Amino acid sequence: MGTGLIGTSLGIALTRAGCEVSLVDTSPTAVALARDLGAGSIASSGGAAPDVVVVAAPPDVAGDVVAAQLGEWPEAVVTDVASVKVAVLERVRALGADDTRYAGSHPMAGRERSGTVAARGDLFDGRAWVVVPHEGSADATVEAVRQLALAAGGTVSVMSPADHDAAVAVVSHVPQLAASLVASRLRDVGEPAVALAGPGLRDVTRIAASDPQLWTQILSGNPGAVRDVLTELQAELAAVVQALDALATTGGVGAREVIARVIAHGNAGHARIPGKHGAAPTSYATVVVLVPDEAGKLARLLHDVGDAGVNLEDLHLEHGLGQPFGLAELAVLPAAAERLAAELQTRGWRLHG
Repeated sequence: MGTGLIGTSLGIALTRAGCEVSLVDTSPTAVALARDLGAGSIASSGGAAPDVVVVAAPPDVAGDVVAAQLGEWPEAVVTDVASVKVAVLERVRALGADDTRYAGSHPMAGRERSGTVAARGDLFDGRAWVVVPHEGSADATVEAVRQLALAAGGTVSVMSPADHDAAVAVVSHVPQLAASLVASRLRDVGEPAVALAGPGLRDVTRIAASDPQLWTQILSGNPGAVRDVLTELQAELAAVVQALDALATTGGVGAREVIARVIAHGNAGHARIPGKHGAAPTSYATVVVLVPDEAGKLARLLHDVGDAGVNLEDLHLEHGLGQPFGLAELAVLPAAAERLAAELQTRGWRLHG
């Protein structure tokens, strides 16, 4: 139910996994495009009853659609993929639906682009997928949703609705607001200042290009948990502002300690972010290579990294301001960094630093 980015991507992934997928959307164009992208077939009246219904509808209507599907298909398990869970469950219960066959879920995957055309079948590969049963969910219901998430390529964990909403407030909803607030400061900055933007600003504001309507719906569905995190953030931000004011006016005895503590706490929090494929955080070494801004040069660099027998863990490309080259930051395991640097220099690449 719903053939936007998540619904269509899920349809593609499940079809590739051997499932028979039927597609429903209020937009004939969207559902036809999802079919053409390989997400399944368009559902027809009188078709076979589904085993599982996945509601990929916006958060503010997901509960209504879940309740309607529970009523329409009295033998089917129903789940949704909205990014808030308490509000959806409360709406399902308010409508009197049989919630024993309902368990929410939330794939922690997405893109800056939205809509059917942005869908991709590998969107969920190795990504966290939270199965969110409530106390009335039948065991068979929870297992069906878990199997669906695994078939799509997700890495499954289980949380209660309240725990889920508190968690995503910290790891998803507040980061979106923070990115938007930082990016909004650029509206009134002159072009010479914006031209100085480097990778740090791009990293911090990457998700600021997200859909305002969708995020208004998401935040409206999780206001309490988001408010609690923002209140804590507000207190720390106020302490930093006070410290900077002291430095600007009175010399700031003790102010530097406040600033250092905030940065150190950020270090500690960053170190807890899971590493590649959800594994424990791993420290990588970085080899920085000057790449001419010419067609085929980056492809050649990646080919040479592969020929050197080194697995590339991450790649970041920074274009030099007004320069005919970019800096490719190659993240590799520390034990491979020296060998890769030597191999690339042998192949004619210039290293930076």
